Amino acid sequence: MDKRILLMQGHPDAGAPHLGHALLEAYADGARGAGHSVRTLDVARLDFPLLRSKADWDSGTVPPSLAAAQADIAWANHLVIFFPLWLGGMPALLKGFLEQVARPGFALSRVADGGLPQKLLHGRSARVVVTMGMPSLVYRWYFRAHSLKALERNILGFVGIAPIHETLIGSVEGLSAPERERWLHKLVRLRASGG
Repeated sequence: MDKRILLMQGHPDAGAPHLGHALLEAYADGARGAGHSVRTLDVARLDFPLLRSKADWDSGTVPPSLAAAQADIAWANHLVIFFPLWLGGMPALLKGFLEQVARPGFALSRVADGGLPQKLLHGRSARVVVTMGMPSLVYRWYFRAHSLKALERNILGFVGIAPIHETLIGSVEGLSAPERERWLHKLVRLRASGG
């Protein structure tokens, strides 16, 4: 099945390529090689304000700079989010981006009187690729991957995206060149095989 894949780079540093950028490119290569349609989005290159009130969340307009991002999300049937773990969670810029684009009227239905909104992004799956300085097993088992679970449950799942898969890459500062190449090849194979 031909997938429409949106790759979202959540690293807030647009000044230099990082491992996450190389991982995104590897995944994109695997997806294109398997015949899928691919679009990419680099959050660090977007200019948008942070949401600062419930009123803005409920009824404000999405900044014009994010209209294309929403169109890409609507187009995709598979989303892949790449980010480095910062202070135990996703970088603030990525969180601010998700708050802006996943608001009522696009990702959720608008509701009145405290009812539950409908999830408007059904029919999309996701993969979250997280790089981190600590060993990934420590993050998963000692810290219980709390911020990743919050992203999956409280943002992606809340708007209807499922299933959601994870790729955790730990101890990135100490990766040798062969280990880095193994991860890049794994991302190529992952998308080429349908993951």
